[in-house]
Amino acid sequence: MSIDTLTRSSSTAPKLDVDEYLTTALSATPQELHPFFTSFQDLYSRKLWHQMTQKLSDFFDHPLSRPYRIDVFDRFVRDFETKLNQLRLAEMGVKVAREHDNPTKHLIFLKSLLERIPTDKSPDAHVLLLANLAHAKLIYGDSEAAKTDMDAAWAILDGLPSVDSRVRADYYKVAADYYKSKEEYTPYYRNSLLYLACIDVADMESDERLMRAHDLSVSAFLGDEIYNFGELLMHPILDALNATPHQWLKMLLFTFNEGDIGKFEALAPMFPREPILQENYPFLRQKICLMALIESVFKRSAYNRTLSFQTIAVETHLPLAEVEHLVMKAMSLKLIRGSLDQVDEKAYITWVQPRVLSTEQISKLAERLAVWGARLNKVEERIAPEVIVNA
Repeated sequence: MSIDTLTRSSSTAPKLDVDEYLTTALSATPQELHPFFTSFQDLYSRKLWHQMTQKLSDFFDHPLSRPYRIDVFDRFVRDFETKLNQLRLAEMGVKVAREHDNPTKHLIFLKSLLERIPTDKSPDAHVLLLANLAHAKLIYGDSEAAKTDMDAAWAILDGLPSVDSRVRADYYKVAADYYKSKEEYTPYYRNSLLYLACIDVADMESDERLMRAHDLSVSAFLGDEIYNFGELLMHPILDALNATPHQWLKMLLFTFNEGDIGKFEALAPMFPREPILQENYPFLRQKICLMALIESVFKRSAYNRTLSFQTIAVETHLPLAEVEHLVMKAMSLKLIRGSLDQVDEKAYITWVQPRVLSTEQISKLAERLAVWGARLNKVEERIAPEVIVNA
């Protein structure tokens, strides 16, 4: 029997005698939970659904409620679920679904709840449930079905003007985990940063923080479209790498962002600790050369961005014969714009990709602005007498 068939067979629940159910629950649960069931009885009789939603949420958060969560949700909450805030209902359902040890029952539970919530009335709840369905399928090894649910969730999410950050967090989390499973580093990096933007990093478990920081670092190095690490470098998630065997990855991130080939070569002996970085050393070597070129252009004023091939060779530690290819590669990646003079062996750079700056880079930019301001003052001093005479 398929999941869809099982879901349809459980789409209607028998009518519950609420008073009898709650009375039985009082005698069958630990004393610490009794105040919840007493409150449920009162709130149900008075039809205070908003307060009931909050009380149920507190109940499902209580550690002693775990053995009773499925029964309370399937029998009690099901009786009046249409009267509750549907997003909060979906959030509680996601928490309860995790109590199912059987993968099939886990998926049936989420799919059944998804089908009972109208998409037009609660699109955010649908996104939340689709994202969690996708995550469960990903865990159970069905990545193609997970991608289908991810796409369905995004189709709704992309059209919503405003969404609770928790909904976005669940979507971006499963998207990041999906791309991690496919070893697609650039989309993993972007979705992970979007996920972190939706949550408080302090609420994450320490192991999860470390894993996310590690994976983000590796994806930043191996992503073929990632040439600006500033956003990651300023994120507190990287603090999870401090005082761990992975701390050198944080140092390497700063090295790449600065385009410092000397430091890169000094850290190269550490690469065997991360076999995937060691395997991709030629790519990383080219990437640090591109970063060195970007930094070399960026630190120059807009009036001083004509670089000889010899200058580029020195700053990127490349043979002169490889400079032209490097500059063309940077242009093809849209990291810089300009033109090449192959006869005079010069690169004329007119634009460099905007960057999220580190503190050190901001200091250098401030110095350049100060120089620019001084030049303006000199121009003003030179033309001021002429302006006065003409006046």
